[in-house]
Amino acid sequence: MNTVGQSITSLQAIAIDDEPPALRVLTHFCNQAPEVTLLKTFTRTDKAHDFLFQNTAAGVPVDLLFLDINMPAQSGIAFFQSLPQPPLVIFTTAYTEYAVEGFNLSAVDYLLKPFTMERFRQAINKALDQQRLRQSLTAEPIQPATEQTHLLIRADYALQRIPLADITWIEGLDDYLKIHLVTGRPIVARLTMKAVLEKLPGTEFIRVHRSFIIPLSRVEGIRGKVIRITHGNAIREIPLGASYEDDFLERLGRQ
Repeated sequence: MNTVGQSITSLQAIAIDDEPPALRVLTHFCNQAPEVTLLKTFTRTDKAHDFLFQNTAAGVPVDLLFLDINMPAQSGIAFFQSLPQPPLVIFTTAYTEYAVEGFNLSAVDYLLKPFTMERFRQAINKALDQQRLRQSLTAEPIQPATEQTHLLIRADYALQRIPLADITWIEGLDDYLKIHLVTGRPIVARLTMKAVLEKLPGTEFIRVHRSFIIPLSRVEGIRGKVIRITHGNAIREIPLGASYEDDFLERLGRQ
């Protein structure tokens, strides 16, 4: 992902783990990473919750959580879901089976214990990138929908800004999407067709099949129930679903 902005130099973080040795490891790693200021560590989620609430109320919110998942009183997953305005989160756990849940919660990263300093730094770099992007999106005025130029989605544990002009078609694969780009390999994201369609400008993109969304500007022609679209110097064929045909032909006629 391209780095957005350069003003983030430090992340204000806390760590939550019911095992003190794990917190000592995180403290040591944070002390070796100048980009991270570890404000406090907790063995109990209720104490961490109070700290987060107080800091937010004081106008100094925490940027990043290091969060264990398998804890006795309340799981890290449940704790994170309970936060009304959750910060960025890096899950730390000894159990691989929680990885999908971490992905679904849009975690920055998922560190499997025991992890190395090198792996820790990779996670911090991802968090810095996401914090820069958050700052950029907050600072920039919201553009009207007609001026939208990028699609913002989460893929590979990172926020991605995809130029709309690069998208040739979007393919639905159960709970995942494959976004085909003229500039390189497709991007795979955990997102539904309905959700991504809501993120796209309706004047430029249209759903033409249960499994396909295309940009109207790339339509080269129609042959029977097949739409021909441009993909660089090549032509790709996309099926036209019966329930989408009337709307597609009407929209195409307006172009």
